[in-house]
Amino acid sequence: MPYPNLLSEVRLGPYTLANRVMLAPMTRGRAGPTFTANPLMAEYYAQRASAGIIITEGTFTSPAARGWYQAPCIYTPAHADAWKLTTEAVHAKGGRIFCQLWHTGRAGHSNFREGMDGVDDPRTVAPSAIKRPSKSAGQLYTMKPGPVEVETPRELATEEVDALADEFKNAAQMAMDAGFDGVEIHCANGYLLDTFLQSSSNTRTDKYGGSFENRYRVLDNILRAVTTVYEPDQVGVRISPNGVFNGMGSDDFRESFLYYAEQLSKLGLAYLHVMIGLGFGFHEKGDPMTMQDFRKVYSGTLVANVGYEPEQADKEIEDGNADLVAIGRPYLSNPDYVERIAKDAPLAEVPPMSMWYTSADNQLTSEGYTDFPPME
Repeated sequence: MPYPNLLSEVRLGPYTLANRVMLAPMTRGRAGPTFTANPLMAEYYAQRASAGIIITEGTFTSPAARGWYQAPCIYTPAHADAWKLTTEAVHAKGGRIFCQLWHTGRAGHSNFREGMDGVDDPRTVAPSAIKRPSKSAGQLYTMKPGPVEVETPRELATEEVDALADEFKNAAQMAMDAGFDGVEIHCANGYLLDTFLQSSSNTRTDKYGGSFENRYRVLDNILRAVTTVYEPDQVGVRISPNGVFNGMGSDDFRESFLYYAEQLSKLGLAYLHVMIGLGFGFHEKGDPMTMQDFRKVYSGTLVANVGYEPEQADKEIEDGNADLVAIGRPYLSNPDYVERIAKDAPLAEVPPMSMWYTSADNQLTSEGYTDFPPME
């Protein structure tokens, strides 16, 4: 059998996975103008249920967390009910699925929240009032036609940072009510929690800024809250130590992320998901970190991500550097990715970026989403 390591069974928390392929979270923007999961999304995820485990696209934890056009939410019972279509469809095919909990922070925009009930201040928020570079993640599309200017975020008050734990706990409860097998906390790519972890975006002087311990505190609070809903081994964390996406990169990246991994290792989590590849860009603040670096300090399940070909993924597992490998873009056009690599069949080409997600002037459609056929 080709790729015997990648295609072998693995235990992940309470679950036995059929293989070590993770469907990486990818924003697809098919939740429509109501930002609510729908039957089209259920079809998309069910098509990919042969992955060992699926991680959904980033899913907003509150109105303030919203920051991507037509991405889904998970903070009300109505959102949970809508997501049941997806979890039931995946489970019907024998799959497992985690919901990625996402707060976009300074990478969002105020016009996602303007006029919303219960939103007094629509501005984006961050640990510090530091604007991300305007070209660091391409054009920002929002509720209005065309690209918009990047905004300077509002610095969260200490008590607002305290409250994030309850926000994520509520989202986790909605995910459980929706039938998800677990959740992943999104701490990568310059979104809110990543900006707390990194010194380049966190210049606070309260208990959430300065030392590694203080910068880690918000994630620790969130994990302690979320694990009152799910067991720790049903909760994963995603980080991007090498990434420059959304203007990230800190001089102390190596020391800080090794500290965070060491702390996370004590919690008995489902996994630590590391965006180790450089496909999203590299901040060049030192030598890139590797999975070997994280294996030295993290004793639990490690997931490697970004740019892995099947051969590389199999070797990473064989060498003991990772336990699973997350696959992203090849899954866009290969819903049967696992079946293809099991037969050493060719993979369909990754579609052009114009088909990856909807933008403000696109209609909700299956084109470029659920219309890729399996191999003959």
